[in-house]
Amino acid sequence: MVKADYYEVLELNRGCSQEEIKKAYRQMAMKYHPDRNPGDPDAEARFKEAAEAYEVLHDPDKRQRYDRFGHDGLRGGTGDFGGFDFDPFDVFREFMQGFGGFGDIFGGASRRNGPRRGNDLQVKLQLSLQEVAEGVTKKIRIRRLRPCKSCGGSGAKSPGAIKPCAACHGTGQIRQATRSVFGQFVNVSPCPQCRGEGKIISDPCPQCKGEGRVKTSDEIKVKIPAGVAAGNYLTIRGEGDAGEKGGPSGDVIVFIEEKEDSRFQRHGDDILLTLPIAMSQAVLGDEVTIPTLGGAAKLTIEEGTQTGKILRMRGKGIPHLNRHGRGDQLVQIMVWTPEKIPGKLKKLFEEIAAHKEMYPEEQRESVKKE
Repeated sequence: MVKADYYEVLELNRGCSQEEIKKAYRQMAMKYHPDRNPGDPDAEARFKEAAEAYEVLHDPDKRQRYDRFGHDGLRGGTGDFGGFDFDPFDVFREFMQGFGGFGDIFGGASRRNGPRRGNDLQVKLQLSLQEVAEGVTKKIRIRRLRPCKSCGGSGAKSPGAIKPCAACHGTGQIRQATRSVFGQFVNVSPCPQCRGEGKIISDPCPQCKGEGRVKTSDEIKVKIPAGVAAGNYLTIRGEGDAGEKGGPSGDVIVFIEEKEDSRFQRHGDDILLTLPIAMSQAVLGDEVTIPTLGGAAKLTIEEGTQTGKILRMRGKGIPHLNRHGRGDQLVQIMVWTPEKIPGKLKKLFEEIAAHKEMYPEEQRESVKKE
């Protein structure tokens, strides 16, 4: 899946102000917050997407890089924001602090200590140019946390080993009401006895030590569409680490890398092939067989073709990603000159060299007459 444009995510124009960004994010976050849409994975994905867009666009430096280079400008070896190393609930909580301290709206405090979404995992996948052109399904092996099969993810040796917390009566929260001249305020905090879980495990599962998750090494399939490029990435929903305390699993983010090709250079969706030809082919013209991504094909070289000339083969390049059509194959002609030739051929070239027509126009005056 190709990454969505951050301005489109927040339904904004590129020249929008910071106030417009804040307003748009607040509307999206309030609309798609998981606590307002329980059990709706699409709403949670939209909530995370809006937080990611806001995290970039509200920061002037990140926004400038994004405007210039797109998503590629946010990734690199400098530890820059890459779209995944953040908690969307933290973004929302910090944002809401600017609206009168309502950082824990929709039960945000319990979410931090209750069920939590699992981590996203990042994987680099190298593809050949041929695989990029055709699309491919790859198997990749990942190490991840999955629910413990012994306890079903509960963390307890047996169902009877899980008891409601007596301190918070199973809610995972302690509420304290205080009064001031502004009225009554209710402070909600995680229960210190059960650490916000609402339950106490008296006999932990020996397999996962009460964690509810175990490390596994698994093989998953990744379907790569034709036309991807280095720097693109795909999101495989729900294949990341299992969530804590019964929370949903994270995603696997597959970053695309391209291997160098010995024949072609890629320029966007066009590919370039350098083709050496003999002097006779350049002078007299010829029909030659050359490689393309779809196999061997015929190419006509016109009489009098110059070295450096680029011939275009329509529709022989890389498929356009998420739309119809393909790029072109460009063939750059290079007239090949032999380093040594037999004496017989050398004499022939000496005869040819006596003809002015065999020289560029600016040199013809200096050539001896036939």
